[in-house]
Amino acid sequence: MKIPFYKYQGTGNDFVIIDNRSLRLSKNDTKMINHFCDRKFGIGADGLMFLENADTNNDDFKMVYFNADGNESSMCGNGGRCLVAFARDLNLITTTANFTAIDGPHHAIIDGDQVKLQMKNVSDLKIHEGFTFLNTGSPHHVEIVKDLENFDVFANGRKIREGAPYFKEGTNVNFVEQENPHTFSVRTYERGVENETLSCGTGVTAVALAMHAQNKVKSTEVTIKTPGGELVINFEKTENGYQQVYLTGPALQVFKGEITW
Repeated sequence: MKIPFYKYQGTGNDFVIIDNRSLRLSKNDTKMINHFCDRKFGIGADGLMFLENADTNNDDFKMVYFNADGNESSMCGNGGRCLVAFARDLNLITTTANFTAIDGPHHAIIDGDQVKLQMKNVSDLKIHEGFTFLNTGSPHHVEIVKDLENFDVFANGRKIREGAPYFKEGTNVNFVEQENPHTFSVRTYERGVENETLSCGTGVTAVALAMHAQNKVKSTEVTIKTPGGELVINFEKTENGYQQVYLTGPALQVFKGEITW
């Protein structure tokens, strides 16, 4: 079977996207998904997404996200932004979108190649000695380091990802260095990809909130520099935690084609 696909990227975080409204490809075919994401034998991507028909009248579509290992995963912020751009390119939406992902409903606003995506509220943020842990749709370990440019993200990220207190379920790992009062550089080791990625949307969101919670930044608008580009996070701090959390950055189509399976 020939399957049409599209390739999108958001600050270097790249995705295979398939319009699955009528194809009805199986969500359980981990071998197929892993093959499509393989950079040597497939299309190549950090993850794969299905755009599917909405389950409710309030939504424009549904997002189903898979890690490169073929398993359905938790929320992906850059993936969500790319899927919104894809829906716009399919003429399903124009400048706004409502959709549901694995972590619940999301709203997005499009301005040219910039997609502003509302993330989940965060009320449970744990500050430990040396690191912070929180869930922004996916679990994230946030740790400040020195000389981030030369830091061994793969070795240290992998050790933390499956070590205490995370173990089998694992976590994404973000290493952070502050550049100025409202700007941070971040490098991320992503579980499921099992490597460093050029950018991680839920990761940079976690970093912005963690840095604010630790009083490393006073502004509620934080710029994050990743190896793949810049993202901006806006939020409101309330007595219940962080609300009105938005992730903004570019989302662009790279190419499209067909793959046989």
